[in-house]
Amino acid sequence: MERVTFGVLGPVVAWDGAGGLLALKGPRHRAVLARLIVARRRVVPVARLVAELWDEPPEGAVGAVQTFVAALRRVLEPDRPPRAPARLLVTEGPGYALRAEPEAVDAWRFEAAVGVAAKLPPGQALERLDEALGSWRGPAYAEFAQEEWARGERSRLAELRLQAVERQADARLALGMADEAVPDLDAHLAEHPWREDAWRLLALALYQGGRQGDALAVLRRARATLADHLGLDPGPKLRRLEAEILAQDPRLDPPDGPETAAARVWTQATAAYHRTATGARARMESAVGLLRNLAVTGSGGLEAAREHRLAAIAAAEEFGDPDLTARVIGAYDVPAIWTRGDDPPQAERIVAAAERALAALPRAPSNDAARCRLLATIALEMRGTRSPRGPQAAREAGEIARRLDDPALLAFALNGMFMQSCTRAGLASRRDAIGAELVALAARHGLVTFEVLGHLIRLQARSALADFSGADEHAAAADLLAKRHERPLVGVFTQWYGALRLAAASGQLAQAEAAYQEAAARLEGAGMPGMEHGLLPLTRLCLRLADGASSAQEAAEVVDPDADWGPYRPWAEPFVLLRAGRHAESQAALHALPEPPADLMYEALCCLQAAAALELRDRAVLERVRARLLPAAGELAGAGSGLISLGPVDRWLAAITTALHPSASPATGDR
Repeated sequence: MERVTFGVLGPVVAWDGAGGLLALKGPRHRAVLARLIVARRRVVPVARLVAELWDEPPEGAVGAVQTFVAALRRVLEPDRPPRAPARLLVTEGPGYALRAEPEAVDAWRFEAAVGVAAKLPPGQALERLDEALGSWRGPAYAEFAQEEWARGERSRLAELRLQAVERQADARLALGMADEAVPDLDAHLAEHPWREDAWRLLALALYQGGRQGDALAVLRRARATLADHLGLDPGPKLRRLEAEILAQDPRLDPPDGPETAAARVWTQATAAYHRTATGARARMESAVGLLRNLAVTGSGGLEAAREHRLAAIAAAEEFGDPDLTARVIGAYDVPAIWTRGDDPPQAERIVAAAERALAALPRAPSNDAARCRLLATIALEMRGTRSPRGPQAAREAGEIARRLDDPALLAFALNGMFMQSCTRAGLASRRDAIGAELVALAARHGLVTFEVLGHLIRLQARSALADFSGADEHAAAADLLAKRHERPLVGVFTQWYGALRLAAASGQLAQAEAAYQEAAARLEGAGMPGMEHGLLPLTRLCLRLADGASSAQEAAEVVDPDADWGPYRPWAEPFVLLRAGRHAESQAALHALPEPPADLMYEALCCLQAAAALELRDRAVLERVRARLLPAAGELAGAGSGLISLGPVDRWLAAITTALHPSASPATGDR
């Protein structure tokens, strides 16, 4: 099902996965939806909905609410089979709940972004706040301004927006961007003249912009406004600022630290480039270079880069020049560590464009480097698929790069080879060798992002091989490089590894569960949906099964049927049905499972199949899973992800062998 998103920062709307508006029918339908969003995934009893929708409920009001809900479900889940339970707008107990994910509602995203921005340095905070404030389309829950049930949430969001505007101005001042802060603060105060901190920021911005007289005039205006509106004198911050301006206190001078200087240089350089670089092709290639750098900056950069990359490729293809298209596609050599794609449809389009460019490029030595980059791109974008084209492209890219003896090209090709190294279980040693070559190559030639990638690959591989001291060394090395070179996304992976280590190496399950919660929060807004979706509920299930003490039936008790299981939903379904006592349906769901995708979760998903099959005594599934897991004997199941573990593969093989051949000893059965 395409993910539906909701907008309440303005009129209440819903969008389908392609960004098209959904038809929500009448005002009471929208009111039901809005009321459920206000409840934040909690159940709203039908009786309360009736009382809040009508001043004097008519006869049949309960039935009318049920009709509204049914109509909303048809719009929100159009592909849901008849009589199948709803997964988004669910019935629970005495009422209804909207089980939207945190990122699916613009108000929830806005609130999270403002919270994250408060912990970021000014440059990153400003970017996050600009994006968050841009999501407002009007007053929150605009058409329900008079409804009592919306009043508290509207007030809370309005106050949060005012704080965000002021934090945005504060970040601009910290970056030496006083002139840019003034217009927005002027407009802000025109609507909210009682905001003392906004008066302070506006006066400070004017002073830092060389307008001392205007700054003092603003402070006088603030004094008069506060007296007229509220009968108050200015607070201590405003009085102190006035004294400091009159004294021309040096502490008020614009900051000129490294970050401010960098921001100024960036602004001047981009303006100069915009004036002088008029060639469309030059701009196209420069834009891809910017996207490549943007993808590793964090704070929404990866998502933004992914969004614009396809447009750049399409624009390049319009020139009808395969060499230009190859350069634009191949220039995006952003290191990738997660073997499941973030946007499979986009990946398919990029692969198709790369294949077209490959077919059009003449086979000449002068085109070898371009061909290598196109092949490496194909290998990267086909990650997690079972097509033979991915491994074939990875091999060809590696052969060309080694022949050309180009370090940057070889690093990119090695990334493609890593992405295609999950075609079966038990390949941790191969990935470790790729990581080791990347670290050595990148360190020799100053390829920092690929050096980080090599350390993260080795962190994953050493975890799979139960070498946690080795994994610790690579986590520390990756974090050190990330801090030195401002690569915030690296911390996402090392933090998840920290939770894995608590669970797998020390057995501290309660502490690990808390660590996983913190790590999951770090993923919000990181721009990695291919990694984010479904991961947290999966960790809870794996923690219960990892030490071998819980059966599948016992582990199923922690399974939340309404959680966002993302791509892992099919492997969770047998446990959902076990929890409900529906064993026959659980077995049917187990038999319907395909072979897991060719990614870093392969062994973990095989073990989930094994757990359910052991509970259901399904010999056919156990035989299949045993054959798939055998090459990983001696490894930790799932730990190659660097995120989770289901314990030793050997223990799963022993349990399967015992179930298949009760008279054989585990030692004999495993051989």
